[in-house]
Amino acid sequence: MRRVEHVMGFPVSLRVDDADVPEEAADAVFAWLREADARFSPFRADSEVSRLDRGDVTRISAGLREVLDLCEEYRAATGGAFDARLPGRGLDPCAVVKGWSVQRAAGLLRAGGARRFCLNAGGDVVTGGGPWRVGVRHPEDAGRLCTVLEVTDGAVATSARYARGDHIVDGRTGRPATGLLSLTVVAPTLTEADAVATAAFAMGAEGVEWAAAREGCEVFAVDAGRRVRRTPGLPVAAGERTGRTPV
Repeated sequence: MRRVEHVMGFPVSLRVDDADVPEEAADAVFAWLREADARFSPFRADSEVSRLDRGDVTRISAGLREVLDLCEEYRAATGGAFDARLPGRGLDPCAVVKGWSVQRAAGLLRAGGARRFCLNAGGDVVTGGGPWRVGVRHPEDAGRLCTVLEVTDGAVATSARYARGDHIVDGRTGRPATGLLSLTVVAPTLTEADAVATAAFAMGAEGVEWAAAREGCEVFAVDAGRRVRRTPGLPVAAGERTGRTPV
């Protein structure tokens, strides 16, 4: 089974290698992602996030409470570098919502009987079964890869400047984070991989060691000086070579 749809502002591709998984499982995945976008997007005036930010609601759903709790967890863990409530801006939990919602979508696939699958949401990937080979894009050349990872029942997320410019802000300074060109995290879930990648990128160069110290996380980063830093346990695919400065 293969399907691609544009959801949450980016392409989402699904591949399921199990022959006995019904199309309804894929239907459930994309229906949930559309629901998550409608409920949690700060760019939709009628979303729960926007209505909360305006003060139009006082009681929030369990899903939004979980998202906001994760945002607070990472804000505290990074000393404020990661912050869903930046001064002068509205509430924006997107850095948590993306990974969290796609990980939930993977749970729907498993509930539908999928055992070997790859769900790619705008370059952030969650896998079932495997191993799956996941390329890490060169931060300055879209036609090249820095390395290729081999992931089984896990997730990969990258935060970088190449797609959207200096869009990640260090909440401690209010200025764009420019200490890194890209940072990739491999973790057991995309909830963690995506949030850790964004939080670490917001911290700048110090975020590499912070991310590497998170339990279950492996890191591949390219700093502003174009030095590669990686953790010893990074699951690099056989036959791949990469420059390395161990974290």
